[in-house]
Amino acid sequence: MTKRLACPPVPGPLEDYAAQFDTLFGSLAQRRGFRAYLQGLLLPRDRNKTLTALAGAEPVVGAQHAAVQGLQWYLSESSWDADKVNQHRLQLLCGDPATRPHDQGVLVIDDSGDRKAGGRTAHVARQWLGSLGKTDNGIVAVSSLWADERVYWPIGVVPYTPASRLPKGKRDPGFRTKPQQAAALVQAARQAGICFRAVVADCFYGDNEGFTEALGHAGVAFVLAVKPRKGVWAPAEETHTPQEAARQLAWGGPERPGDWTPVVRRFRDGHTETWWAADARLPAAGWGPDRRLRLVVATTDPVRLPKLTTWYLVTNLAHPQRRRARAAFPPADLAEVVRCYSLRNWVEQGYKQVKHELGWADFQVRSDRAIRRHWQLVCCAFSFCWRAWF
Repeated sequence: MTKRLACPPVPGPLEDYAAQFDTLFGSLAQRRGFRAYLQGLLLPRDRNKTLTALAGAEPVVGAQHAAVQGLQWYLSESSWDADKVNQHRLQLLCGDPATRPHDQGVLVIDDSGDRKAGGRTAHVARQWLGSLGKTDNGIVAVSSLWADERVYWPIGVVPYTPASRLPKGKRDPGFRTKPQQAAALVQAARQAGICFRAVVADCFYGDNEGFTEALGHAGVAFVLAVKPRKGVWAPAEETHTPQEAARQLAWGGPERPGDWTPVVRRFRDGHTETWWAADARLPAAGWGPDRRLRLVVATTDPVRLPKLTTWYLVTNLAHPQRRRARAAFPPADLAEVVRCYSLRNWVEQGYKQVKHELGWADFQVRSDRAIRRHWQLVCCAFSFCWRAWF
């Protein structure tokens, strides 16, 4: 067997991290490409982290530079498996006591879109882009993230392919909705041995019955937001929406809270906020503290129910006082339900870091394989930051 050639090291602790992936790359060029790509993502730049920026070359005119062409080949043509790289990254995170997942963390599901011009890049089409808050030409990724009060890191990511990009549209065998992709990401996380208290997601997923049913059939706990005006059919005199159900709860002020319970939220910078939470009833939807699904309302003001600081949450975590012969999950009081959903905010913080600092959407490749590889390498760079931090 030919002796493996030594790879020129990169500076500092990045070499120790990169060396743990060497067995996944069959050639010296691949090992060098892995190191150069991570180093380029991590270094501060005054422009977008395109391939020329990663290689430190001049924009446009430097595109034919050997270092730039080497990264282009590594990302688009080289024969390495991005899924195996991601699996190994997760093994390293799970093996490190500082980042190891535990059953009090949560699995956050979300999607995010970024603008991309043209129509020849895989998965790019006119669709809703959350980063812009409007429909535009771009690409969307559905992702999963593990988080607790201290750390958070990405688990998996898949591109969403709009029906307009497929030959038969929504009837195409390859078409998958975002909730379907999200359910697959949850299953992949469980297969990877990542434990969590519950799956949390915003109202796009909470309002999707197929997603909640998939989690229920898989035996997964969840805390999902629903829209305040998500209506269900009921007689006119009954409650129809989560917001109406919240209005039915008794409140006499902080000294006489009635149906509401104070919940103290503690933030990473040390400050605290007092919210109010309650179990509401929406019989027409089958939600209540004594039902299989609970409707929990959390807010800063039970009178006004302000839009930006009021959550309407549906969960299958049982009420502590509900008696069941065989509970699928440990029961959760109101503070625990609010705690779980509050950890969803880490996915928004993660987007800021991977997009503003690590070049998540700065790729200039067109193939599906190259895009997936770029995202996995960004995830590796993000995970290295936690390793360096601790």
